[in-house]
Amino acid sequence: MLRHLSESYILSLLLLFNRIWETQVFPTQWCHAHVLPFPKPGKDPTSTNNYRPIALTSCLSTLMEHIVSARLMFHLESHNLLSPLQSGFQKSRSTTDNLIRLETSIREAFVKKQYNISVFFDIKKAYDMSWRYGILRDLYAMDIRGNLPVFIQKFLNHHSFQVRLHSFYSNIFIQEQGVPQGSVLSIFLFIIKINSITHHINQGIQCSLYVDDVQISYSSKFLNVAERQIQTTINNFTKWAEQYSFVFSTEKTVSVVFSRKRGVFPNPELFIGRSLIKVVKEFKYLGLIFDQSL
Repeated sequence: MLRHLSESYILSLLLLFNRIWETQVFPTQWCHAHVLPFPKPGKDPTSTNNYRPIALTSCLSTLMEHIVSARLMFHLESHNLLSPLQSGFQKSRSTTDNLIRLETSIREAFVKKQYNISVFFDIKKAYDMSWRYGILRDLYAMDIRGNLPVFIQKFLNHHSFQVRLHSFYSNIFIQEQGVPQGSVLSIFLFIIKINSITHHINQGIQCSLYVDDVQISYSSKFLNVAERQIQTTINNFTKWAEQYSFVFSTEKTVSVVFSRKRGVFPNPELFIGRSLIKVVKEFKYLGLIFDQSL
């Protein structure tokens, strides 16, 4: 619809956006979302945990978020402030980078007759648990000043939502923590918040990020050596998560031992806190299934 606006309407929108940018006063409706619950395929529909919330917001609000996000990413990219390990929504990057990096690591381990232990992390309610003050602090540390951090602060602090099911609406709820679901800007704010996890990787550990999808791996001829190296980085990540109010899901975080060695080998015992990480024979990572022997 917006693409078919006349030049005069587009100019009016530009004036409106500039006015909002300068005064930091938002239209109330722009800060409100209708959340539609969609059942996850193959899951029990009687459990509320098995629904994916899709948030619908104002088209004009979304358009302005795109503009602000572009300005934010230009600053981050031109100053090399994001880790090169992050492929999510980066220019000339995609899930393919992460998939090729992991496959190459596994195949190199096979050639050297090594074990490759990979861990695939799941952050529980990642967007809902994002620490708002921590995001603003990170923006300041990245030397982002002026209207941009003020806009983001206002954006984070004035959101409400209600659940819509067919023609029925729930009561209105105020979102008091985290970043808004379904928001364009929220993705980039989360990328900023998770960026510091890459400072806690041990030497020799390979790591890839795609927004909130975190994967690490280590290869060695000795399974216990790989296990020890991976566990050290898991411990570092756990401390990082506690510091920034994130929680790794012990139910969904899994590990895979990639190997073409003959015979039976024991599963590695890796822990998040006191919870044992489940070892699986295959895992669907960014849409592609990796099994133990590729």
